[in-house]
Amino acid sequence: MNFWQREETVSLDEKKAIQSERLSLTVNRVYKHVPFYRQKMKALGLKPEDIKSIDDLKHLPFTTKQDLRDYYPYGLFAAPMEEVVRIHASSGTTGQPTVVGYTKNDIAMWQDMIARCFTAYGITKNDIIQNAYGYGLFTGGLGCHHGAEHLGAAVIPISGGNTKKQIQLLQEFGSTVITCTPSYALYIGETMKNMGIDPRSTKLRVGVFGAEPWTEEMREQIESLFGIEAMDIYGLSEVLGPGVAFDCMKRAGLHINDDHFVPEVVDADTLEPLKSGESGELVFTMITKEALPLLRYRTRDITKLYTDKCECGRTLVRMDKVTGRSDDMLIIRGVNVFPSQIESIILKVAETAPHYVLIVDRVNNLDTLEVWVEAKEGLFSDAIKSLERVEKHITNELFSLLGLHVKVKLVEPRTIERSEGKAKRIIDKRKK
Repeated sequence: MNFWQREETVSLDEKKAIQSERLSLTVNRVYKHVPFYRQKMKALGLKPEDIKSIDDLKHLPFTTKQDLRDYYPYGLFAAPMEEVVRIHASSGTTGQPTVVGYTKNDIAMWQDMIARCFTAYGITKNDIIQNAYGYGLFTGGLGCHHGAEHLGAAVIPISGGNTKKQIQLLQEFGSTVITCTPSYALYIGETMKNMGIDPRSTKLRVGVFGAEPWTEEMREQIESLFGIEAMDIYGLSEVLGPGVAFDCMKRAGLHINDDHFVPEVVDADTLEPLKSGESGELVFTMITKEALPLLRYRTRDITKLYTDKCECGRTLVRMDKVTGRSDDMLIIRGVNVFPSQIESIILKVAETAPHYVLIVDRVNNLDTLEVWVEAKEGLFSDAIKSLERVEKHITNELFSLLGLHVKVKLVEPRTIERSEGKAKRIIDKRKK
């Protein structure tokens, strides 16, 4: 088994000592340099010297995305701007963008985290990595790029989009690894088929997919389509970008790089910490970042944590695949619905393609949910009864899973809009 760094396999006692020392230094740093945290801690009656161990983490204040927006752009930075060497930002599609800064040491740490992830996937300096994550303010492109170079691999910086060019380079440049969102990988494969190209005919052997929630069913679809190992990489710009957590070949959860990012799972309503194996909102404290070391950052991602040692030998805390976000969760007539739940049903139906959209509306003061699913080629040429049969099957499966009557509509192939980045799964007409 290959590891990038020794810290991936340290004993729990040694890890606790590392985390405690780094947490203490970070708390002192933010108390001194970030007025927001100084005020928060004073309001709680806390001084930096009160935080002696990782066990004291629960006493610290939470940070939210709204805090980053309220102190836009640099108000939460703990390093002077002359030490900041890079600035990224979220897209701001749901509000004012959140701004993230990196010092030279932050960038070096980020490269190490990506190299850890790629090593766990079996990627080496002998690979050719086609990086189809977007470059620019989005962290995915540059994050994966520099981490792959740090590993020693050759990187093709094509960025997202330009799908036919992606396919040309896959064929001609001999790419062995592709990095992109899972929904875009499916779109690339679908486009190859439409061009008469077998997606399995390339030299690809590994795909690194992230930036959006995806299910095990979608993993199976991608692996079957390309004949590759489809590996998950997790991150968010406020914490680092890609490289916060990663799959290993045992696929027993994603390993969190918890010597840099200390995870908790809390009840989203009470904010009380939950035990190992309990589902709740994921919270991170950054204990080595210099420019933007957030304390107890509420990610809104829903998952579970596991602290036992993985069969691969890593002692890093593991997390389940994210099932959704608390702020992406739909509440339909009192029922909590995540897109990933619906995806898990759709991808098990042989007659449908892995493309869908959820239409939410309000009729006579009652919320409604309609699921549009693309049918595979040929189904629309069958008898109407075939369409009705598949629609009824999906409807029944969703009712069995959710206890909710959902209208299912099969649509013709290639009618749902494709994305070259993060897929848009929800159209909420209630907000209009």
